[in-house]
Amino acid sequence: MLKAIDLNCDLGESFGLWTLGDDATVLKLISSANVACGFHAGSPAGILETLRNARTQGVVVGAHVSYPDLVGFGRRNMDIASDELIADVIYQIGALQGLARAAGTTVSYVKPHGALYNTIAYNERQAQAVIDSLLAIDSHLPLVGLAGSPGLDLACQQGIKVIAEAFCDRAYHADGSLVSRREAGAVLHDAQGIAERMLQLITEGGLESIEGKFTPIKADSICIHGDSPGAIAIASRIRTTFESQGIVIRSFTPKA
Repeated sequence: MLKAIDLNCDLGESFGLWTLGDDATVLKLISSANVACGFHAGSPAGILETLRNARTQGVVVGAHVSYPDLVGFGRRNMDIASDELIADVIYQIGALQGLARAAGTTVSYVKPHGALYNTIAYNERQAQAVIDSLLAIDSHLPLVGLAGSPGLDLACQQGIKVIAEAFCDRAYHADGSLVSRREAGAVLHDAQGIAERMLQLITEGGLESIEGKFTPIKADSICIHGDSPGAIAIASRIRTTFESQGIVIRSFTPKA
C-alpha cells in the first residue's frame, strides 16, 4: 500500500468577471496545482493571483497546457499540425513561467488539459509534439498523463519523467480509459463515495470500472477537477480519509 500520494487540481480558470471554482480554498487541501495558461481558460491577473496563493500555501505549480479553445474550455478535439502544437505548448509554458517568477514560485511540471490530455494518451503524433515541446523548453519538466497510456510510455522512452495520474471524479472503462463525458455516469459527484474509491485505488491498486470489473491502475497522482461544483467537498473528504489511514498527501516533485 502507498503511504504517500499527490493530490492535484486544475486551477486558475477564472476569466475576468467570470469566476470558476474557489482556488484559495482548494489550495489549502492539495499538494499540486495545474494552473491554466490562458488557452482554455484563465486571465493573466487571475492566473497571477492563483500562483501567489499557491506560493503562500506551499503548493507546487504545473503548467496546464491546452488546445487554443476558450469557447470550448479546451474540451474539443483539434487536429492541429505538429509544429503549431509544439509552438502552442512552448508559448503556454513560457507565459506561466514568467507569471510564476513574478509570483515568487516556479513551474515544476506540465499537464495537458481536456481534449489535448485525452488525445496524447493514444495519438502518437500529437503526443510526440508535446514531448518535443518539453525537450525544447526544459527536458527536466515532468509530464503528467493518464496512467497506463501509450503517450506516457513514449515520453518515458525519450527521457521525460512521467507522472501517472488517476481521476477521482471520473468513471473508467475496463481497459483503463476514461468514460466519455458524453456518457451517463462518466462524472462522479458523491464526495464520500469518491473518497472510498480513491482509498481503494491506493490500498488495492485499482478501481471498479463502469462495466463492473476491477481495473488495475498504478497512479502517482490523483486529480480533482476544480470546475466541479463539489471540488472543495471532494478534496476535503479525500484528504480526511487518507489522513485517517496514515496516507500522506504530498507532491511528486519538491516545493519550489
